[in-house]
Amino acid sequence: MMPSYWVALGTGERHPSPGCVVDGAVLEKHVRGLDCIQKRTGAKIMLAVKGFGMWSVFPLLSRRGSGALHGVCASSPDEARLGREEFGGEVHAFAAAWSDEDMREVLPYVDHMLFNSFAQWRHFRPVVESCTHTVSCGLRINPEHSEGAVPIYDPCSPGSRLGIRADAFEGESLEGIQGLHFHTLCEQGADALERTLAVVEERFAPYLSSMQWLNFGGGHHITRAGYDIDLLCRLVARVQQKYDVQVYLEPGEAVALNAGWLVCTVLDIVEADMPVAILDTSASAHMPDVLEMPYRPEIIGAGVKDQKAYSYRLAGKSCLAGDVIGEYSFDFPLTVGTRLVFADMAHYSMVKTTTFNGLRLPSIAIYRPEKDLFRLVRSFSYEDFKMRLS
Repeated sequence: MMPSYWVALGTGERHPSPGCVVDGAVLEKHVRGLDCIQKRTGAKIMLAVKGFGMWSVFPLLSRRGSGALHGVCASSPDEARLGREEFGGEVHAFAAAWSDEDMREVLPYVDHMLFNSFAQWRHFRPVVESCTHTVSCGLRINPEHSEGAVPIYDPCSPGSRLGIRADAFEGESLEGIQGLHFHTLCEQGADALERTLAVVEERFAPYLSSMQWLNFGGGHHITRAGYDIDLLCRLVARVQQKYDVQVYLEPGEAVALNAGWLVCTVLDIVEADMPVAILDTSASAHMPDVLEMPYRPEIIGAGVKDQKAYSYRLAGKSCLAGDVIGEYSFDFPLTVGTRLVFADMAHYSMVKTTTFNGLRLPSIAIYRPEKDLFRLVRSFSYEDFKMRLS
């Protein structure tokens, strides 16, 4: 989808490069859709801070502001604190393991605390139960059912450290445990959730009815076109009625899907078997999933190699030899100063950026198309690079 501010971005008059622009109208549309699911089913939907942590727009998402999401799920004390201070609502926390210092820092901010093993639960139970406010404790389970196509993002791949397998429950007491959490999906539909639930109910059946809540985890691509919302609602309603539990969802990137763009500029063009356009951004520093997953991000107006008249390999400006984004084609020849816009860069991009090589982080802005209102939220400087080092 071409953003309405494309012409202004192309002139370079409204936004520094590189920079991420988030469309507030898209965020609000997604939240309205997620709230419809909450109202239909009684489920509570949470923002996964690890996927989208732009706290300046939390008022658009949270019940504290104009949004409807019930709170956040966090993976560290800092994420939990950010959620409590800037988002409000419930704060849920899970990590593969907690240190004693982590627990001291995170407990003041959380309502739900999830543990990845019975050993961690036994170790921290006295600390949690002595907390001055009520904390509902749960366990992350591993149904040993893979739905993810990319191993690095498959929490149930062989040898996964995430979640407790069913056979580990034998002989363990669940006294004090009020909920279970599972996560098997990655950018997937309700059909994948349906298959997962069948396995969860089969392998963990003895424990479900004694729980107060069940968390379906993340990876639900609820806001993408064609997602089967009716099936999702039926699954949630059935589980809540059958087991008398409160269902939580952590859709992750669905909150910010197709809501942000990364703007960048061509700095140079060199010949290396084919024309290589070197950009003022970096796959390694600014969009690491391109290298980790890997995947090829879309560029507005571009095609695959040789689809259009002019083909280029696009590369970052870091010294990493493999800092290559992909091969694209354009209707026009690229020149120094040409602006390009990568699509769908709000989630799992801003949260993963680094200052590797001393590259400055992309600036962050928000756009309101209904008002043609563009606001630069944050730009970064030498101090941001220096202060993360010693």
